[in-house]
Amino acid sequence: MKKFAPLLLLFLFILVAWEAVAGSSGMSINIDGEHIDGPLGALLGVLFAGGGLVIAALVLLFVGLLLAVLFAGLGVLAVGALALVLLCVGVLASPLLLPLACVLAIVWYLARERQPRTARAAPDALKP
Repeated sequence: MKKFAPLLLLFLFILVAWEAVAGSSGMSINIDGEHIDGPLGALLGVLFAGGGLVIAALVLLFVGLLLAVLFAGLGVLAVGALALVLLCVGVLASPLLLPLACVLAIVWYLARERQPRTARAAPDALKP
């Protein structure tokens, strides 16, 4: 491939040079019934094609920005909906978890009471 690429480029350059010297460009423009060909037609054809590409690039840029904003907004809505669903599930499950919450509260209260009073009062003794 390394030896083939320079030969291909040379062949394409020879074709372009042959077309520039021997033949016309083959590009013709028709504007309001007026037929324009030759170098001016080729120039206008390139200008109009380039203008179309610039317009297409701008359209693609704005569509990309619109899609980015749309997908970001949909992501925020999806996270909000997920949080709302989790909140609803938590509210619906809370009456069922009340006995477990009562047992955990009693265990926590008894574990807190077993600590010595000096251990709980020690941080207050360090204050100046």
